[in-house]
Amino acid sequence: MQTSFTAEQLRDPDTAESNRILRTCVHCGMCTATCPTFLLLGDELDSPRGRIYLIKDMLEQGRPATELEARHVDRCLSCLSCMTTCPSGVNYMHLVDHARRHIEETYQRPWPERALRAVLARVLPDPRLFRLSLLGARIGRPFAKLIPGQSMTAKRLRAMLALAPASLPPASPMQAPQVHRAEGARRGRVALLTGCAQKVLNPAINEATIRLLTRMGIEVVITAEQGCCGALTHHMGQHDPAMAAARANIRAWSREVAGEGLDAIVINASGCGTTVKDYGFMFRTETEAADAARVSELAMDVTEVLAKFGYAPTREKPGLTVAYHSACSLQHGQKITALPKQLLTKAGFTVREPAEAHICCGSAGTYNLMQPEIAAKLRERKLANLNLTQADLIAAGNIGCMTQLAGDALPVVHTVELLDWMAGGPKPAGVPGNPG
Repeated sequence: MQTSFTAEQLRDPDTAESNRILRTCVHCGMCTATCPTFLLLGDELDSPRGRIYLIKDMLEQGRPATELEARHVDRCLSCLSCMTTCPSGVNYMHLVDHARRHIEETYQRPWPERALRAVLARVLPDPRLFRLSLLGARIGRPFAKLIPGQSMTAKRLRAMLALAPASLPPASPMQAPQVHRAEGARRGRVALLTGCAQKVLNPAINEATIRLLTRMGIEVVITAEQGCCGALTHHMGQHDPAMAAARANIRAWSREVAGEGLDAIVINASGCGTTVKDYGFMFRTETEAADAARVSELAMDVTEVLAKFGYAPTREKPGLTVAYHSACSLQHGQKITALPKQLLTKAGFTVREPAEAHICCGSAGTYNLMQPEIAAKLRERKLANLNLTQADLIAAGNIGCMTQLAGDALPVVHTVELLDWMAGGPKPAGVPGNPG
């Protein structure tokens, strides 16, 4: 694709990178075949190719974003399926992230939307505020149907109340800053990102991760200074809060690297993992560039760590069939596709993959709150395909997907919970069969 950025524009590192990405695109349109929003809406502007044209025009002209760019870029899930499909290697992730920041900085959204985005950016990354908000939503949930109107604001409020769980698990002391010592001889030392929303919604995921790793002889460090990975605000175009969150994590983990050292930074929410693995790019022009690059090199999905240290089950096969839901951030963002299925098979499960496994479930960070109608259609499509597998349960590696898919007939369990169970841990809640 030809571009016409000026020399002055190309002095900006983000614009220079976007120029390089745009020039990689050959207009082939193969990305449209795997784009969820294009499949649902059939609008070229709601495909990666269409959004690329909008972004190119906006950035080249150096003008403020308009409602047109905001609407179609907002509808993008950042599922990155297009990057898996693209034969030319277009890094759509970095391009759309740049576009989101430009839109956020130059376009004034309607005030209800500005208010909602501000609340989400403040509440979701803060576990304390998030827990309080969920308790409030639980009270308001029975009244969701009483919210009048068909405005986007009304639909978003109903979606937020519908997604709020009926009850919350208690806070887990295992997630507090501490060092979990390895059982037996220490074979490795890792840091664990406990996350923000996940540690409130489902602390059992972190508990299973810690139990499993320590039984395998791996010391698990939870640093006091870590927090949200920055993904939520980053994908909302809020550059400074995202960088601040990432910077805190980089400092915390770099101190551990400089101290006793780390073999990995373990991440069990794939949406977070994709962002942490991108810290090196995000901080490429910052003073923390070297530390950020090192953190990105050390960042590993929990399944990668388990494979590295030789996961082995200790229980008999459970006789259960698992439908494996491959989170977009894992299969498209991190290119991890076969490994979780291999580990589940090794653990004794029969693993089935649904049709259209490459299509997003509609969670996508805050997407199911900001674009509830599209997200609901994608959820329905995903659950229909998962149910056709006739499995006993669904396994997934991302808390956002798990929350989006919950409430159907099939229980949804994190992959690491199942692997922990088969290696001596407790049986995850919701798994069918006798306790064991």
